[in-house]
Amino acid sequence: MSITNQNGPRVIVVGGGIGGLAAALALARQNVRVLLLEQADKIGEIGAGIQLGPNAFNALDALGAGEAARNRAVYTDWLNLMDATDASEVARIETGARFRERFGNPYAVIHRADIHLSILEAVQDNPLIQFRTSTQVQSLEQDEHGVTLTDQHGERYQADAVIGCDGVKSAVRAKLLGDAPRVTGHVVYRAVVDVENMPADLQINAPVVWAGPHCHLVHYPLRGGRQYNLVVTFHSREQEEWGVRDGSKEEVLSYFEGVHPKPRQMLDRPTSWRRWATADRDPVERWSFGRATLLGDAAHPMTQYIAQGACQALEDAVALGAAYEAADGNFERAFAIYEKARIPRTARVLYSAREMGRIYHAKGVERLVRNTLWVGRTQEQFYDAMQWLYGWREEQCLQGAV
Repeated sequence: MSITNQNGPRVIVVGGGIGGLAAALALARQNVRVLLLEQADKIGEIGAGIQLGPNAFNALDALGAGEAARNRAVYTDWLNLMDATDASEVARIETGARFRERFGNPYAVIHRADIHLSILEAVQDNPLIQFRTSTQVQSLEQDEHGVTLTDQHGERYQADAVIGCDGVKSAVRAKLLGDAPRVTGHVVYRAVVDVENMPADLQINAPVVWAGPHCHLVHYPLRGGRQYNLVVTFHSREQEEWGVRDGSKEEVLSYFEGVHPKPRQMLDRPTSWRRWATADRDPVERWSFGRATLLGDAAHPMTQYIAQGACQALEDAVALGAAYEAADGNFERAFAIYEKARIPRTARVLYSAREMGRIYHAKGVERLVRNTLWVGRTQEQFYDAMQWLYGWREEQCLQGAV
């Protein structure tokens, strides 16, 4: 099938997650007709909480979904790094008025389903975007005139270009690059608990990281403080393969025996856990080929250690829309501009996330060094160090690429 109404440019977006919806919205705002293909039987989101830095809110505003996201988010008072071995404070970054004044936007936490819904509402209001669910891309062909995708039933979809937003196991990336993800060996357990079941001394209005040897724990409030997101990460003893499944409380507890009782108490609270074996990829020098490009985790999957996966996908979408405009509607030129702008930045974020994972999981002398890294640092010095990340702006999203 072709996208209905042949007048004007047409794009297929593969993947209906946060990045896919944002890409569809960014292109539709440039008067591009979008067909969004999703392999699940409905457009939705799984998971628990995510963090939204000021750069994410800037991107959401550019996409027209900022107000909806703000209405569902919980605004934090600070960011906290704690030593999980002795419960001492390593660093605290205030995220109140001074932070907002510096970066132009707040720092917030939100349920993944709520941020997805905030973008989905804007997508559903846009008549240029169509959906097709239960559709798994099997093949991709392109020539100078356009692209053709074939699904699991042999049905063909034609458009002028394709954007792969289909995650770490991207079918579009497999056709374009054919490389394998890098399994980190780090396992992440996620759960959500009601506030009544959260230890009173951990009911803190902030993302709190408890950094331990080869492991860490995170908690922060969701949905107006009615729930708390719990995340635990550890270096697995097993040979891991990327994937998601139900976890067990017994496995979690076995990795946190040396952790201080204060953070460890949260491990008893969830009634169920979901278990992610994580993966990222080494950055590549290109992810666009002709009329096909990648976005979000399909382009640059990264570990969660600086909470930027969804934020970078939102930035990608804004930059993609801006690149299309800058290229006067020429998709191949637009994709070249887009990747020139995004590859260096997302690679820096990816490498920074890996390094932060090392810092979180330090043990022995490395732990002692970590605990002295930020002693005496002022809030302005913290903000200066974060400027490159949180200071991203829509109006500068193609800087150096055009």
